[in-house]
Amino acid sequence: IMNGGIILATIIALTNQKGGVGKTTTSSSLAAGLSTFYHKKVLAIDLDPQGSLGFSLGLDIENSHTIYDVLKGSIPIQDAIQSTDYCDVVTSNILLSSAELEFTSSDRELCLKKALAPVLGHYDFVIIDTPPALNILTVNAYVAADHLIIPMAPEILSLLGLTQLKETIDSVREKLNPSLNVLGLILTKYNKRTLLAREVKEMAENIAEQIGSCVFDTQIRASVSVAESPAHGLSIYDHSPRSNPSLDYKNFVKEVMVKTGHSISKLSLIHISEP
Repeated sequence: IMNGGIILATIIALTNQKGGVGKTTTSSSLAAGLSTFYHKKVLAIDLDPQGSLGFSLGLDIENSHTIYDVLKGSIPIQDAIQSTDYCDVVTSNILLSSAELEFTSSDRELCLKKALAPVLGHYDFVIIDTPPALNILTVNAYVAADHLIIPMAPEILSLLGLTQLKETIDSVREKLNPSLNVLGLILTKYNKRTLLAREVKEMAENIAEQIGSCVFDTQIRASVSVAESPAHGLSIYDHSPRSNPSLDYKNFVKEVMVKTGHSISKLSLIHISEP
């Protein structure tokens, strides 16, 4: 997005009010993939009070300024940004869980959008990991974002919440961010051999259509390596480069690049097709 000749970051929020669908893993793999394979400048923002995103990318989340300090207006966002081997990160911690009660101003849905404004010219992408809830933090992410990505596990309960999610998206589009786009639904923990996974994929395609979106061509296959990599503070690409999820996330990141209109150089493609 251009603003007075300056190209501003593409902002993507990952969202699903159901927990355990691989949202944080997908957020960290997207942020690390964009910077590793496409040399993009990425800022990852953790809006989940559990603080897993910063931890996954190798940061100490207890002794630093967090997004809570930023949203409260105590410090500018520049003072909360930390660098990792993959990208810049603004971490979160449990204090953020009081946001619903603490943020009471009339423009409380705009806190994140305003906080991000000063740094948008410095990055190619901002990736926001949201809490597994439809609360004021999630709405802040929707208001700030250009695109939403909805990670989903292939289980029926994962589908049930999507109607509620659709209502929240519609409401934000109507009142606060008319150009909010749902980039796609990404199926995680996928095993194409099970009937349930295939049925859920079909249902997900119907739901995606209702919100003017689609299901990503790539599905993320299940593997223990996904659960292991955060404990090492490494991306899936470094922890287990030959695993199925590592290959799948690479393809997913490439899809995101294409869908958001970023050109892919031949050099990147050579780099990506390496085993």
